[in-house]
Amino acid sequence: MDVEVRLRRIRRWLWVVVVGLFLSGVTAFPLEPEVRWLLRALDPFAGQFPALVAWIERVHTGLVETGERYPFMLYGTDWLAFAHLVLAVAFWGPLRDPVRNVWVVQVGMIACAGIVPLALICGPVRDIPWFWTLVDLSFAVGAFPPLWFAYRHIRAIEATAPAPATPVAA
Repeated sequence: MDVEVRLRRIRRWLWVVVVGLFLSGVTAFPLEPEVRWLLRALDPFAGQFPALVAWIERVHTGLVETGERYPFMLYGTDWLAFAHLVLAVAFWGPLRDPVRNVWVVQVGMIACAGIVPLALICGPVRDIPWFWTLVDLSFAVGAFPPLWFAYRHIRAIEATAPAPATPVAA
């Protein structure tokens, strides 16, 4: 396969990750209005998904009460949002030069793998329902494949590159 074709594919896969990180970031700022909207959208389905609606109601109540009584606590979700945006920016390196910045893709794959134990351990500790833990795990499932596909193309480009010249000792 041509190097240019591989580079286009790498960049397409990486843009999927960048857009996902960006959307995850910007949507973590207005949590209370978003959860309120979600609750209203789920209202017609309350009879079919009572556990989900009850969970979203609990989350909304927690956000409202925390925001009213302890607004500084929501600063933590602001930092979460910021971290997603910073991670999206970090992928600028691999978008420009995937081979030289393959380490960013590797870190992304490691982070995806880290989501699994985090969600499976901290979810129950924090009283997160199992179905919501699956939603959290979906971030790993959604981000790992595009990173893996990009990584494989990067490694294929590396394999076709000529080896650097070794200096001859005098």
